Amino acid sequence: MTSANKKRVLVVDDEADIRELVVLTLMRMGIEAESADTCAQAMSRLAEHSYDLCLTDMRLPDGDGLKVLSHIAEKYGNTPVAVITAFGSTENAVAALKAGAFDYLAKPIQLKQLREVVISALNLPRPTDRQQKKAGVADRANSAATIASLPDHAFTRLLGDSAPLSRAREMITKLARSQAPVYITGESGTGKEVAARLIHQDSARRQAQFVAVNCGAIPETLMESEFFGYRRGAFTGAETDRDGFLQAADGGTLFLDEVGDLPLLMQVKLLRVIQEKKVRRVGDTIEKAIDFRIISATNKNLGEKVRAGEFRQDLFYRLNVIELRMPSLREIPEDIPLMVSALMARLSQQAGVASPMLAEDAQRALADYDYPGNVRELENILERALALCDGNTIREQDLHLTENDDDGSAEPITLGERDLPLHEYLDEIERGQIMKALEQTRYNKTQAAKLLGITFRSLRYRLDRLGIR
Repeated sequence: MTSANKKRVLVVDDEADIRELVVLTLMRMGIEAESADTCAQAMSRLAEHSYDLCLTDMRLPDGDGLKVLSHIAEKYGNTPVAVITAFGSTENAVAALKAGAFDYLAKPIQLKQLREVVISALNLPRPTDRQQKKAGVADRANSAATIASLPDHAFTRLLGDSAPLSRAREMITKLARSQAPVYITGESGTGKEVAARLIHQDSARRQAQFVAVNCGAIPETLMESEFFGYRRGAFTGAETDRDGFLQAADGGTLFLDEVGDLPLLMQVKLLRVIQEKKVRRVGDTIEKAIDFRIISATNKNLGEKVRAGEFRQDLFYRLNVIELRMPSLREIPEDIPLMVSALMARLSQQAGVASPMLAEDAQRALADYDYPGNVRELENILERALALCDGNTIREQDLHLTENDDDGSAEPITLGERDLPLHEYLDEIERGQIMKALEQTRYNKTQAAKLLGITFRSLRYRLDRLGIR
């Protein structure tokens, strides 16, 4: 490796022996290393040179690692930071991860772990790569037809410029540059797995496997063998050695969907794997080191399950380091038309037919629908309508938004004392909150939008939809 393409790392620690150990290890890896023993000296070094990684102790004579971290995030945002914490100082490590640290190392520093963290950090996509990818996505987002040609249509579910969706996209970009465990919340069909895959695809682990596991779909009797794998002869039917989900995710990302459905015994075993970073197959006597990033998701309230004794608090804290919330379609109605256009273009291309037009009654029906299944349901509705429509126009009846009984009659579900159908009941609640905000702000719509926590465009959309003048 020539000096022109050598990576450069800044090591910040006030203990001379640790600085020397880390610098020497980096040099043996073919990496240029410079050191500093205070926050001030680190900031001076950063002003003089660019670095591919910064390793900083949490405790420094004139500040702490978070000070260095925030300084780098503000002025040198593309430089990943890994913090060095005291042994057993989990709170400091979590605080650093939440503040944007790439990863952390515990003292006494294990050289194997140090090398792994350094290699992973230096393997992050370069800023130019990310900018090109982001620009490409932005260009594709301008055209529903070009989105249809994407090999992975994940971005279809994240199209739109509403505030909640924009925040989710920004968070995904940040999380891709971290090793922190991520906990994704949101209703069914909001794209939790899509978000997890996007985090993996732009992370340092993108060359390894993304292993998705639906925790609610595995019978409890098979849970251990599916997760841990097994040795031949471990039980009846175990005719060959087999790795489990944990081994398959080694070096990559393990995505646990519906993690709240894990039985308590499995929660204990998973917690140990996360803590020890070792796994042993069923019927084996040898533990093997394992390294994966864990992303979990659920549409349940894990906090309530912890209080009810149905989910271990210690595991919850391990999983819920950084939370990413995916918005429901009810929160981003202004984004629905763009999603519909993109999905119709992709579905039509897959079916080998011209993309049909949406009649006005179909557009109104899609705008007024509640989408309990969110984007996944929207996609199913459009796929069904494409198959059922007559000619090149989709009308309201082609959408089949009301499920019928066997006798052909439709019975709306009613709620509340006024016995309203669900969509009317929710519209009434929304109308009441909007009117309250307008009255409080003397019908200043800009201030009312701020009070409601939505964009002005979103408020205008809702006013039109609800007929509020």
